[in-house]
Order: sequence, then C-alpha cells, then structure tokens
Amino acid sequence: MGDTTRTRTPSGSPGPPGFWRSPLRGTWFTSVLGAVLLVGIPLLFVTGLLSYAAYNPNLSPVNDKTPDKGLLGFYLFSWPTDPHWLYRLNQGLHVTVGIALIPVLLAKLWSVIPKLFALPPVRSVGHALERLSLLLLVGGALFEFATGVLNVQLEYLFPGSFYPLHFYGAWVFFGAFVAHAVLKLPRAVRTLRERGVREQLRTHDKPSEASTMSRRGALGLVGGGSLLLLATSAGQNFDGAARRTALLAPHGGGEPGAGPNGFQINKSAAAVGIRSADTGRSWRLVVSGRGRELSLNRDDLLAMAQHSAALPIACVEGWSTSDQWWRGVRLRDLAALVGYEDRAPAVFVESLQQRGSFRQAALRDNQVRDPRSLLALRVNGEDLSPDHGYPARIIVPAAPGVLNTKWVARLTFGEL
Repeated sequence: MGDTTRTRTPSGSPGPPGFWRSPLRGTWFTSVLGAVLLVGIPLLFVTGLLSYAAYNPNLSPVNDKTPDKGLLGFYLFSWPTDPHWLYRLNQGLHVTVGIALIPVLLAKLWSVIPKLFALPPVRSVGHALERLSLLLLVGGALFEFATGVLNVQLEYLFPGSFYPLHFYGAWVFFGAFVAHAVLKLPRAVRTLRERGVREQLRTHDKPSEASTMSRRGALGLVGGGSLLLLATSAGQNFDGAARRTALLAPHGGGEPGAGPNGFQINKSAAAVGIRSADTGRSWRLVVSGRGRELSLNRDDLLAMAQHSAALPIACVEGWSTSDQWWRGVRLRDLAALVGYEDRAPAVFVESLQQRGSFRQAALRDNQVRDPRSLLALRVNGEDLSPDHGYPARIIVPAAPGVLNTKWVARLTFGEL
C-alpha cells in the first residue's frame, strides 16, 4: 500500500527525464499489491511469534535465543502438545507463505521506488518522519525476507545468530508496517473502490505508447511468480512424490534412502560428530532427579514398558514429515524412576552431539507428562538409524524438530 508517483517524472528525481516513467506505476497498482501484503504480512508475523513461543524460551536459558527481548516477550505462553500437528502447520504456513510473497513484495517495492529517491529528501519535519518510517519498512522487509530465505536454505551468511536478528528485525519491520498501513489504508481503499479491479484491468489493459506490458499482464506476472514459488516449496510439508516437487526446499526436498527410516532429516550423525563407538554397546543413558541417578543401557530401556505414538517431525526451516510410528519409553515413566511417580516435572535433555546448535534442550512439564512423549528407540517397526538418533531420541507432540533431541545421553528431571 502507499502513495506512488504517477506516470510523469518526479520533480527533482535523479536520472534523466522519463527515467522513472512507467504507465504501470500508480496508486491503483500499488494498492492492489498492498492489499495482498496487508493479509500476508500479519500472517507471517503471527506465525513467526508462535514459532518462537514453541521453543518455550522462558523455560530455560538454553531454549532462549533472545535473552534481551524484555517486553517483546510479553505474549509468551506454555506451548501445548495438542493438536500434535500444531507446529507442523504453523511453520509450514510461515515459510511457504513467506516464499510465495516474495514476487508481491518485489513488485510493491518497484511500484514505489520513485518515492524512495525523490528530491529533496526532506521537505519538513513531518516529511522526514514519513521518510524514516518508509526506510524502516523497506529495509525491514528486505532484511526479514533475505535472512529467512537464507536460513531456510541452510546457507545463512549474516554475522550473528539468526534467531535474535530475525526476531528483533520482525518487530522493527512490523511496527513500520502497521504505521504505514494506518497512514495509507484510507487512500488505498478509496482507490480500489473508485474503480473495481475488473474495470481497472479493462481500462488499462492495452499497452500505451510508453508501456511494455498491460496491467493485466503485470498482475499475472506477479501472481504467476508467486504460484511458481508456492508449487516449488509447498511439497516440503509432505512425504513421498510431493516432496520431490519442492525444488526450493532444504536439501533439495529428497528423502534419506528408503525403508522405515527413509524420511527427512536435518542433521546427520556424521555432520555433528557422532561416531559409531559413541552409540555402541558402551552407550549409557543417565537419568537423574531428586538426588537420584541411574545409568541405563539400551537393553534396560527395551525391558521397560514400551509405548507407541504417531507423530511428525517439523523443522523451523519449514519442512515436515507425515506421522511416523515411534516406539519407546514414556518420558513420564523415566521421571518416575528417579522419584517423580505422581507428577513429572520439566526435563533437561543432553545429547552426544559434539558440534552444532541444540546439543541441549529443555522440555516443559506438560510435554513430559503427555503420554505420547517418548524416549524413542524404534520407528516404523525398526531400530532408529544413526541419522535418526540411534540409540535413543526424544519425540514430543507439537514440538519444533530441534527439541526432539537425537542421540540422547542424559535426562535431568526437575524444575528449570
């Protein structure tokens, strides 16, 4: 949304006469694109905040990637375990919609670019404030979309951690977006009401002498680009043939081999320094709490009551699997071994993982108590593969994939 130059060259603009001239630029075209972003950007903002809440950052410092958030964490709540596909839906929407909106955002920036370079840059105090808000809006949009796409593709190149940069950037961008929407929405609504979309397309469909494309063609180009990105990324939320259509998904959308363990992973055992000697017969799981400590091997765990749960894996990068059949020991049963028979508390999970992020994670008491929360030993009828966390991994309903810790070495139950 927002005001733009008309077809004439803006007074005082850089470049030769006619440099910014395009019959496609104008308030109506910009308003149509703005109306799409008015729906899409709040959706991205809300799902992004929910994604951050799913990490339970108030639970433990190891889960909190933005320790200086202060008042910006006002909305945080205990992340639920129902429905079990909650995080899968949330993050799939966040990443897939964000990718599909890229052509709309770029077209919107193109439609208003003359205003960004209008001279003189400041004409009054009010104009200076408007320019500042526009700078935050454009800069914030480019920063959020660029960092998000780079993180999704596992090629994040910016200095610093992705989590605080993307989190704080989202608040700056959305604040500028709200201010811009409040200022420009009345004019955009008037513009779209004066002549409907069909009438505008009919009136301006034929190219003028200076144009190279009709408005219908421009909107079709933008919409087609969005549909193409949607078609080449949405498949990462599914298994089988659909995932092969996700050309823009992490790892190219492929599945790691075939068989019961042949579903998507993020990090392999080799990539994080897991050796076969670490997970062999010498492996032990240490369970502690209330001053007690037990050391259990895999046979000890298999001798305990085994339970099954059908749960997906859903990653912050947007990909997810369908429900897999996991089997193992309930976390609440392990808590009972160290004295928490009645009411299991939170748990601090430590992995054998030697390098990379999320070697440690914390789970809330509601997650530990859920009967579907398991220390999984098998999946889809077979032992876990090394890449899926053999000899034991965490699986919790509705939790981000990185909290489903693989290659578990220690569980410490208690208040965190």
